[in-house]
Amino acid sequence: MTRRADEPAGISPQWRAWAAENLALGVPAGEVREALLAAGLSGPAVDEELIRVSDHPYFQACLRLAREYGWTESLLDFYGDLGSAQLAGGLERRVGLSAAEFFDRYYFANRPVILAGAVDDWPARQQWSPASLRDRLGDVEVEVMTGRDSNPEHGWQHDAHRTRMPFADYLTMVETGGETNDYYMVARNDNWQHGLKPLTQDIKPVPGITDPALLPEAVTLLLGPAGTVTALHHDNMNILLCQVMGRKHVRLVPSYQRPRVYPRGGTYSHVDAARPDLDQHPLYGQATVLEGVLEPGDALLVPAGWWHWVRALDISATVSLHQFQVPAGNHYIHPPLMRTDP
Repeated sequence: MTRRADEPAGISPQWRAWAAENLALGVPAGEVREALLAAGLSGPAVDEELIRVSDHPYFQACLRLAREYGWTESLLDFYGDLGSAQLAGGLERRVGLSAAEFFDRYYFANRPVILAGAVDDWPARQQWSPASLRDRLGDVEVEVMTGRDSNPEHGWQHDAHRTRMPFADYLTMVETGGETNDYYMVARNDNWQHGLKPLTQDIKPVPGITDPALLPEAVTLLLGPAGTVTALHHDNMNILLCQVMGRKHVRLVPSYQRPRVYPRGGTYSHVDAARPDLDQHPLYGQATVLEGVLEPGDALLVPAGWWHWVRALDISATVSLHQFQVPAGNHYIHPPLMRTDP
């Protein structure tokens, strides 16, 4: 392949992009140079690249974007400092919360809350168990995510882990496999809309809070053994996690503390919330981490953008509801629009 006239010898496009990104974010040129040399790149090529990059129009555009990014990050830090005082009491657990207070204090304030016993009257609470589900729908073919332990990136490389099997076989795995994160029926699986659709008759809307229609596309099922873990991530919508069977340990970080969780891949975090490495991710030590345990019958509001980590403490079944009774419509985080002005 012929080298472009503006491309220094020995510097790959990936390293050039890495250098430009770090320089735009304010990393001193000397530190960037040392890192490139440590990666085995030649000194003359590195020096030539660092001279060229500063005058490149693309890099000037990066600097403008970095300044906007820096301002936004500073604003989020400001909100984080203010919000941490409001969250000092931890993850709130409320009994008999009215719909009006739910929306005013939590939904519209982008603030999580556990609604204790909110779904304890669901038929699913009394009727669901691995044995009863097997008797009822064991012959149905379902999709689950398998082989998760062998791939730390399974959360976003999900298509490589889709496996179909009889529901009875999966329930046997859940009952007999002990604590494991190797297989899990996650929200991304579409079983609720297909073979497991009869289970919809076992759930109900949360009065005044969730959409009474219970549209299939707005309801998902998570089912798996003790030990299943959902890595730290955020969703682009408000979600009500309704715990039907078993318990789950949850940790949450505010949406406005995004820089402190080291985002990657859009909605995931570099941080292992179970064992955070503060040498590698020091800003996470400044994050406000709320945690609690979802008991059977509880429901947890996970506000849009809030980072959350979840670990099942028992064999667990969770129904997530995505549609709320908001007169003006539900709220979502949308990707940024493309800028057209120079």
